Amino acid sequence: METGANTLILSVAGRDEIERRAVAAFAGEPQGARVSFASVDLLWKVLTPKRWALMKALAGQGPMTIRAAARRVDRDVKAVHGDIHALLDAGLLDRTDDGLIVFGYDALRVEFTLQAA
Repeated sequence: METGANTLILSVAGRDEIERRAVAAFAGEPQGARVSFASVDLLWKVLTPKRWALMKALAGQGPMTIRAAARRVDRDVKAVHGDIHALLDAGLLDRTDDGLIVFGYDALRVEFTLQAA
């Protein structure tokens, strides 16, 4: 899958990798939109199957209310409210000035490598 200009990349990266990307960004090398997690376990703790479905339903849809998001995934508003706040806290969603939630990307890409122990 090619990463387009409107794709958010989730990755697992240590401090050295994050610092390398920051230096490259300061040197003018485009890094794309990215959120990094310290471990695969933390990534999956934040991005549960229900939250993944929510992100999928919000991708490319523009700002909306939490109630509208709950309707899109056919779930209880209260449960979706909790998931929305977890995704906001992780930096995966944003709030507009008028309080709507938005996933400002058309796609979400997850990158990590599984290595032998």
